Amino acid sequence: MSGTEEFWDAIDGLRERSPGYAREAYGFVMHALGETVRGLPQARRDHPTDRHLSGRELLGGTALLARSEFGDLAAMVFREWGVCASEDVGRIVFQLVEDGQLSARPEDTIDDFRSGFDLMAALGAPDTTPRGAEASGPGSAA
Repeated sequence: MSGTEEFWDAIDGLRERSPGYAREAYGFVMHALGETVRGLPQARRDHPTDRHLSGRELLGGTALLARSEFGDLAAMVFREWGVCASEDVGRIVFQLVEDGQLSARPEDTIDDFRSGFDLMAALGAPDTTPRGAEASGPGSAA
C-alpha cells in the first residue's frame, strides 16, 4: 500500500471516529502545510525546528492556497467541507496530530488557531449582513 493510500485510509478512520469535516478538508490542510513550508525562506526550511509553522502562518498559507485554487469560490468550498472558521483548521490539524499524521510541539495548542485570524474574510467571503441590519439591530437609535 502506498503512503497516499495509507493517509486516506487513516483519514477515513479518523472521520468515522470524529465526523464533521469532509475528507477533502484534511487533504487540503496537508497540502497547504506543505506549500506554506515550501514558501518559507531557504534558511528557515533547512532547520526542522525553524520550519515549524505557527497556527497563524498555516492559516495564512491555507487561505492563500485556497484563493489560488478556488478563486471566488474558496469560501463556499470551505463551507461545504464544514470548515467555517480558523478554529476548524486547528481542529483538523490536531486531529491529524492525534492520529500520528502530523507532529506538534508541546507548546502548540488549538488556541494558536483562535488568534483573531478571520478565515472567511481571508478566503474572500462576501459580507452576508443584510443591508440596513446594522442600523436597525438591538440598541440602535432607530
